[in-house]
Amino acid sequence: MDHTSLIVEKTGAVAIVRLNRPEKHNALNAQLSHELIDALDALEADDEVNVIVLTGTGEKAFCAGADMAEAVGGNGPDSNVGAPAQAVARVLRTAKPIIAVVNGYAYGGGAVLAINCDIRIASENAKFRFVGASYGLVVGAFQLPGIVGAPLAKELIFTARTIDAQEALRIGLVNHLTRIEKLEATAMEMAAAIAANSRAAVVASKQVIDAATTNSEALRQEVEANQGLRQSEEHRERFRTAARRVTGGD
Repeated sequence: MDHTSLIVEKTGAVAIVRLNRPEKHNALNAQLSHELIDALDALEADDEVNVIVLTGTGEKAFCAGADMAEAVGGNGPDSNVGAPAQAVARVLRTAKPIIAVVNGYAYGGGAVLAINCDIRIASENAKFRFVGASYGLVVGAFQLPGIVGAPLAKELIFTARTIDAQEALRIGLVNHLTRIEKLEATAMEMAAAIAANSRAAVVASKQVIDAATTNSEALRQEVEANQGLRQSEEHRERFRTAARRVTGGD
């Protein structure tokens, strides 16, 4: 697979997918989003791959969410929203187990990218933030309650506050926390242990667990809510204001 914004490596039955836009904090632009979707399609079809590890390049950011500079350059918040949203959703639909290796901050769509994975292993400098409400959108409300519980999910989504690594571990947002220099080795050790088991049994187990914990009606409601919210002038103004801060327009 040839990519410009993504690196795919294989170690035995484990595939490592690296978001490779460190100068943009691994933000999801259209190019990276399409490459991630293509890579996951290929890895799901690859009988030699049992487990996928998803991480970012560098030691600062896992993923900063959607590339706001690209959206602003496209003359509005709706112009490039499709590709990052599709990439995040593609992770959720992946049948094979995915481990998120959170090597820095994960904000907005980056936080959702992480919680759409099955397991999260984070470095001590990791941070999470579900910023949707500050932009006038619903972000993470479908998945987060099943991970941290409804009351805490409401707090994190309503306030859009930042969650540091220690809190993320305490509330169950991440499975394990480790030093940045040991992060990938820790993740690969777990991935190898999963890959050594029956792939069919692991995939079936994931299906059963997801069926037990996933509310498809909640997902439908989140999608429909955002379709309406994206048309509001409040969302457009909040997005433009946030984008100006990110891109240095203020």
